[in-house]
Amino acid sequence: MATLTIGSDAPDFEAETTEGTIRFHEWLGESWGVLFSHPKDFTPVCSTELGYMAKLKPDFESRNVKIIGLSVDPADSHDRWAKDIADITGYAPNYPIIGDPELKVAKLYGMLPASAGDTSEGRTPADNQTVRNVYVIGPDKKIKLMIAYPMSTGRNFDEILRVIDSLQLTAEHQVATPVNWKQGDDVIITAAVSDEEAKKRYPDGWKAPRPYIRIVPQPGH
Repeated sequence: MATLTIGSDAPDFEAETTEGTIRFHEWLGESWGVLFSHPKDFTPVCSTELGYMAKLKPDFESRNVKIIGLSVDPADSHDRWAKDIADITGYAPNYPIIGDPELKVAKLYGMLPASAGDTSEGRTPADNQTVRNVYVIGPDKKIKLMIAYPMSTGRNFDEILRVIDSLQLTAEHQVATPVNWKQGDDVIITAAVSDEEAKKRYPDGWKAPRPYIRIVPQPGH
């Protein structure tokens, strides 16, 4: 069973999806990616999530982010589920959903233990309840964010967009984002930037309620 952390290489795999066979890293290319998983097809909370992600797809695309779902059932089952999702939410999935009937990807990403067997047949959502993760993956194929949700709580994909905005900003500039940050808010200069270097980058100076907290406007905004 994989032990993945932030900074780990996102495991590569080949899988059948609702849009054909993909090799994950090749499919990602130079884009960022969001992989979000589901314990079973035709489950209520997941249906609402898959539809909402379809609605948000243009927002992800504008950030150079590809989205891909996964559910522990075959891809042809996902195609049937898509019709329900469209009826329930008004949005049919417009991105690939990975079929994982042999549980290979779920085990590769540490969402199920090796002892889970090698088939989705006969498994209930409760058997797969740990398959409720979100991974944000950078163009370098490293995991930038991991969140695991319980089955009873729908995910907040607006929050995933917010985190991606922070990740992309902080990857380009040596800053960090404070609590509840959103686009346009002030940011914090990281400790890796000396005061001397910070003066060059921010000639107007910064607010410093403590010497280790240097607050400046969001770069480029």
